[in-house]
Amino acid sequence: MAYLALLEDLANHALRRESVFKDRADLLGESTEWLLSRYRFPKTVLLDLCRDLGPMLAQDTRRMNAIPVHIQLLSTLGFLAPGTFQREVGDISGISQPSMSRTMPAVLDAIISLAPNYIQFPYRDPQQAEIKRGFHAIARFPNIIGAIDCTHIAIKAPSTNKFNYVNRKGLHSVNVQIVCDANLSLLNVVARWPGGTHDSFIMQNSSVGVRLQEGAVEDGWLIGEH
Repeated sequence: MAYLALLEDLANHALRRESVFKDRADLLGESTEWLLSRYRFPKTVLLDLCRDLGPMLAQDTRRMNAIPVHIQLLSTLGFLAPGTFQREVGDISGISQPSMSRTMPAVLDAIISLAPNYIQFPYRDPQQAEIKRGFHAIARFPNIIGAIDCTHIAIKAPSTNKFNYVNRKGLHSVNVQIVCDANLSLLNVVARWPGGTHDSFIMQNSSVGVRLQEGAVEDGWLIGEH
């Protein structure tokens, strides 16, 4: 009986895997509203990401059931956006939880590698001029090259130095410094300091803070709350 039960489990597992691979939906064919609600990005941005990430994520097409680039991307974003479980996201994408677990690190590394292409602080005059016009148009503030603030991203208590991650509200977090322009486009992100780190310390020790102190910008200000 034990052998029969084992064979039945293996058969059911194989059927589940077969149905997973056959039922992959064309998620990019869904409406922009549906995509925004689940992945936080419109279709145009997702298509651009698929194009840029394709060379890094494309698998050998000779492999049976290779996971397409858009499924790898959407599965990862679907997990990050609402903070749900991998198995639930995998059910929507048509892949198994183990496949999701293997896919996500590669997708995240690929996305991070693109960051320097899109997140750039305006050290050059032409970049600064456009950003200054943007802030002046909405607030009449002159010579503003960025708005800066910190936000706390909640995390589970780490196994080491966990007290360093306790923020002023008594929660464990990472204190993330963000600089953006008048259109809320990111200009700089620092996401490596524990939640107990003061905002001013992060600024002073960031690449932007150091370069501003060295005089990299002759005529411009960062605006932020005290």
